[in-house]
Amino acid sequence: MGDKIMKKTVLLVLVGKRKESAVKLQQVLTAWGCLIKTRLGLHAGVMENCSETGLLFLELCGSDADNAELARKISVIPAIESKLVVLEGPGE
Repeated sequence: MGDKIMKKTVLLVLVGKRKESAVKLQQVLTAWGCLIKTRLGLHAGVMENCSETGLLFLELCGSDADNAELARKISVIPAIESKLVVLEGPGE
């Protein structure tokens, strides 16, 4: 019986100046959309109290090289911080 390893790759994206950076960020996410399995966006506030900052949680399903390139493309957008996280552990 072989040991299976579970591997999960997530990209955490902290968005500052959301109104200014959101369009460029959305363009990159759309262009690389086939790599994104799960996308969760969080920001504080609603309606007239909408926050200028936000957090994106992206579960990625591409190759290591493609995932790294997506992270790089996002990281060069002004007012954006990102971190690519790879977790590995025992599988089923």
